[in-house]
Amino acid sequence: MPKHYRPPGKKKEGNVARYITRTHAVKYLQVSLSLFRKLCILKGIFPREPKKKVKGNHHTYYHMKDILFLKHEPLLEKFRDIRAYDKKVKKAVSKKNRDLAERLLTRKPTYTLDMLIRERYPKFIDALRDLDDCLSMVHLFAALPAIEREKIQVKRIHNCRRLSHEWQAYISRSHKLRKTFISVKGIYYQAEVEGQKITWLTPHALQQVLPEDVDYNIMLTFLEFYETLIAFVNFKLYHSINVKYPPILDPRLEALAADLYALSRYLDANSKAPPVESQAVSSSGSEQVEVQQKGTEVDESELRLAQLQHQLPSNEPGALMHLVEDAVGEDEDDEETRECKTLFKNMKFFLSREVPRESLLFVIPAFGGVVSWEGEGAPFNESDQSITHQIVDRPTQGHKFLSREYVQPQWVYDCVNARIILPVEEYMVGRVPPPHLSPFVDHEAEGYVPEYAETIKRLQAAARKEVLPMPGMEKEDLDDPQNLLVEGIINRAEAIEAAEKKRKMSILQKQYHDELKMELQGVQYSSVSNVNKQKSAEDAEAQEDSLPDMQQIVEDNANLSKVVMSRKKRRLYEAMQIGKERKRAHVDLLKNRKKRIDEANKSE
Repeated sequence: MPKHYRPPGKKKEGNVARYITRTHAVKYLQVSLSLFRKLCILKGIFPREPKKKVKGNHHTYYHMKDILFLKHEPLLEKFRDIRAYDKKVKKAVSKKNRDLAERLLTRKPTYTLDMLIRERYPKFIDALRDLDDCLSMVHLFAALPAIEREKIQVKRIHNCRRLSHEWQAYISRSHKLRKTFISVKGIYYQAEVEGQKITWLTPHALQQVLPEDVDYNIMLTFLEFYETLIAFVNFKLYHSINVKYPPILDPRLEALAADLYALSRYLDANSKAPPVESQAVSSSGSEQVEVQQKGTEVDESELRLAQLQHQLPSNEPGALMHLVEDAVGEDEDDEETRECKTLFKNMKFFLSREVPRESLLFVIPAFGGVVSWEGEGAPFNESDQSITHQIVDRPTQGHKFLSREYVQPQWVYDCVNARIILPVEEYMVGRVPPPHLSPFVDHEAEGYVPEYAETIKRLQAAARKEVLPMPGMEKEDLDDPQNLLVEGIINRAEAIEAAEKKRKMSILQKQYHDELKMELQGVQYSSVSNVNKQKSAEDAEAQEDSLPDMQQIVEDNANLSKVVMSRKKRRLYEAMQIGKERKRAHVDLLKNRKKRIDEANKSE
């Protein structure tokens, strides 16, 4: 009998039993392809790559355990009920029984994804780790127009906008924002919540054009799950700072499209309320749903709105400053949070019409500043004499106040990334601002440090009262150039130059020590200089004789290493060397470009 013979009727083994194609999975579950795709997105099931594709390379494979996982999902039965109910509605419409169709539509079965959230994220920290794509998707749909043919409804857009503003209000209230960067795609933000770094992208406040080659049904399925996830996260975060969720906002500010400022005022008013019991923070998913449903009831909403309007006068100036000053758990904040909280302390900003208002309303309070804008509902007007900085983005300014600085919006973002107040001379109105450097790039690791990055580094050291080495003196000069050459950090010419510099420094250091010793012994300077010249000449000859051929050493080490490598590791090593060469060529290109620009500026 052959080794792999399987009698008829016996169970399958190996990859045939562990994996199933997508076509077979759809037939096995008796669902349509679109419904199968929706279930996989909601449950977090993704295709697998088996070592041996038994049905061919042109198929998509899933793990059999995942398909069995879908088979027993209660949501699958709910989708089948909805499909059967839609058939009833369609039948009533086709028979022109409008009353029956309307009654059926009012009693259409619905479903929630609360149990899926608790199933996929057993702990709150798990949800925070998976929040990057969630926030980017919600902020994207918050900026999209409502289009019926793509099933992008107005209600969906308003819900995404509400969730994004609630998240931004919490980050600004708790001073968790760490980095920000303006790019062509949009504005990148990075916050640190409970030790987890969360990065998301917000599109620019421009008219969005929807491309036709995008499947919006899949994006809307992801959005459906992400809306529930971020609602749970916001519920947990708001209760952690003793604030009720969902918030009830001032309708006057909502009508003026000042949702973020209204949320800030709500947080400021409710932070003085008695603390929420710990049971509310650690409540189960069903309890959280009950709290959200109770918050939507008419009686309680009217009561909370009356309490809110009683606590907040219609024209309360400086409410956003109180938001920053009355921070919760000030003693428990770490050093970085305290630094962010006081960056724009005692500064009042006024935003002109042409600047990105929502982004600056989010960033400035997150770092301790007070901000207002031009329009109704603003906490203070442009004529306020206590304003220290006015953010403008037009070439000329008609009316100017001498008591404030007029800067471009980039100054705020650069100050946030540098964590210091940068000089405003480079960001004055009408001037070309310095390059906007990304805080997500480690310039030293990349091998090229821009000139403005060096300037910011020295300003940071001056703010901390540190002493930096002189320009041109780096730590690499004191390291062994032979090791740096072997590791591929520097090339041969740089290694020889570093070795020569190190040799001269050692000679000068030895000469200095010898002069100190002879000065203590009482020897005259002329005799000291003659002795030092002889010694330096002898040492130089000895150093030149003992200086090895570094390139030969590098080649020998590389050859010895390659001999003992396997073919796979040797190819990986060669790919690493190619990557280093590309990186070094890119650095050389940037240096040459900078050199040409400097020469052109000098010639002018």
